[in-house]
Amino acid sequence: MSLSGELLPAGLLVLLAAACLLDRRLRRACLSFIAFALVMALAWWRLEAPWLALAEALLGALLTGMALLHGLGRAGSPSSLPPHDHRRRPRHQAAARWLAVLVWLALAGAAVWGVSGSGEFIAPGEGGRRPLLAAGLAIMGLGLWAFAHHLHLLRRLLAFNVLGSGVFLLLAGLAGPVVEVQGLILVGLVVALVGSVLGSALLRRLHERDGRVTLGDEPEATP
Repeated sequence: MSLSGELLPAGLLVLLAAACLLDRRLRRACLSFIAFALVMALAWWRLEAPWLALAEALLGALLTGMALLHGLGRAGSPSSLPPHDHRRRPRHQAAARWLAVLVWLALAGAAVWGVSGSGEFIAPGEGGRRPLLAAGLAIMGLGLWAFAHHLHLLRRLLAFNVLGSGVFLLLAGLAGPVVEVQGLILVGLVVALVGSVLGSALLRRLHERDGRVTLGDEPEATP
């Protein structure tokens, strides 16, 4: 596996994760997540983990994507969620959240640097996995920030799935597609799917009953 051959999918994963988490058009954000999961499947294929690539395409792109779109409801239906998310947290909370994410990324990056630099996980001929480490850290940072920043429950579900994908990439970048790692990632995909299905169903129920898309009385600012 060459370094240059992994730069393109790693960079594309980061771009699609950002598009998914930053887009305020909810249906387009869900479609971006489906594209993100398909590129993840391609990454597993290139890591010589075809069964994991198939599981990602089926559980991540197809079933989780369908669950998220179901949470939105059919476009134009009276019970469907508003197509845009205009909710924002108060500005005074933004700096603290950015600082928390940056501190977390610095600590996680230092830990990964120490582990990979020891040579116990990444062999000298397997440097092509290093872009996955960088992409995993970037995607985890984006997912963590989005989960803390967004109020809309569907956007939090998207952040939850993207954050998990960043963890999977980090595992694969450190240890490679060994059987134990593939098993952990497969379990994580199943957990993410179950969480997305339950979260989408609860979101639809909450919106139908109270017209809300957030939990509790969380403070929010309108644009």
